[in-house]
Amino acid sequence: MPKHFEENAVPAASPSGYELIVIGTGPGGATVARDMALRGKKVLILEWGPGGPIRGNVAQGLTELMVPGKSLLFTPQLLGLVRGITTGGSSLFYYACAWPVPLAMFRRHGVDLAADAAAARAELPIAPLADAMMTPMAQRIMAGARDVGLDWRKLDKNMFQERWKPEHSFGYFGDVHGVKWSARMYVDEAVAHGAVLLNGAKVTRVLEGHGCTTGVEYVKDGRICTASAERIVLAAGGIGSPLILRASGLQEAGHDFFFDPLITVCGTMPGVRVQDNEIPMSAGVHLEDDGYMMTDLPFPPLMHALFAAQVGRLDKLFAYRSTARIMVKWKDALGGRLTDRGGVRKMLTAADKRVARHGFENAKRVLQAAGASDIYKTWYLAAHPGGTVKIGHLVDANLKSPIDGLYVCDCSVIPEAWGLPPSLTLVALGKRLARCLAVQRSTGELSAASRAAPETQVASAS
Repeated sequence: MPKHFEENAVPAASPSGYELIVIGTGPGGATVARDMALRGKKVLILEWGPGGPIRGNVAQGLTELMVPGKSLLFTPQLLGLVRGITTGGSSLFYYACAWPVPLAMFRRHGVDLAADAAAARAELPIAPLADAMMTPMAQRIMAGARDVGLDWRKLDKNMFQERWKPEHSFGYFGDVHGVKWSARMYVDEAVAHGAVLLNGAKVTRVLEGHGCTTGVEYVKDGRICTASAERIVLAAGGIGSPLILRASGLQEAGHDFFFDPLITVCGTMPGVRVQDNEIPMSAGVHLEDDGYMMTDLPFPPLMHALFAAQVGRLDKLFAYRSTARIMVKWKDALGGRLTDRGGVRKMLTAADKRVARHGFENAKRVLQAAGASDIYKTWYLAAHPGGTVKIGHLVDANLKSPIDGLYVCDCSVIPEAWGLPPSLTLVALGKRLARCLAVQRSTGELSAASRAAPETQVASAS
């Protein structure tokens, strides 16, 4: 017979059990968990990654962002694709760019995000950087872009700018100063209002009976565990969510997706030194007709050296301080598939490479106008994969899956090719879903499975 946890246990469930289980703690899942906890709902949060203190050092980045086969994946063309597996997900390591929610795109798919996008912007510390936070390198790149006729502007950043000090290094591997907003802040708020967070819990499948969800199965400390709830929100990311859905019987998940490829374009900038407090994506331009965006993009020294070595520029390994860098990121076409083990089987097309070449030439013009020389580009990288569980395909306009009681809220539900920073959009989707769940809970009846007193159970893994 299964036995209850005795060590590292989930606190005993109340007679009515959890009203909601949230799987994953990126911006979408964290927002749902936080907003439902603020409404007084009983929420269990399951997170595969760790949840220790933010250290902000390279070791944290290596263990939570760059583990091959787990957080670091490669395509057949050796594009690296990274995802943060930790409390807060990739938002712990993102560059805090709050790109506006593409309201028109979602309206085409029956989703009105206007009110929730406005609520998210009012709640989060979103604003362009203060002039004092724009470093000489960022200003030089902006001036060069404007000299060649580009409408290069400061970008909205999701940062508590009043907490910033010039001596603060940017939190590439987690922000110890709390200047950069991350989804971990929403998770902490959810827990403060009664939610239960369980780290190291890798969800394997959703349990269902008669077409309705009855709970989830997950592995923790080598043991198979189950937990039950009235509703389940799957927010394990563009890779994790479709794999869980497949294991739960929805084989269509994980096909025809985007992964927002990018390159960086680098040049040697005389007279300007990269500072430790450089804020990536301080300013930039979206060339929508050309299908890509460009921003300044300083890297930490380790990443700079890795990218230089990758393209054979060994002479630039230690040129971190004198390197000006622009990111070119574009909207790729939907395509490819995920394997059942999470492999990314998608290729760059000839059209992708044409966009990359166009972006490279444009970025090169900007750098040259800014005074840079010896310009080169790095190899392709991929960012925030999504579209693997698209609205209108595997979830409806309310993010509900074919399994009654199961919802999805992360990059996987984005219905069209993307090419833009998604964090603010995911917060808006999370706020909308929380509102829908709250209305359903106040008007609907619980299923028989949900009314049974669910207790988290554990059995030995085979």
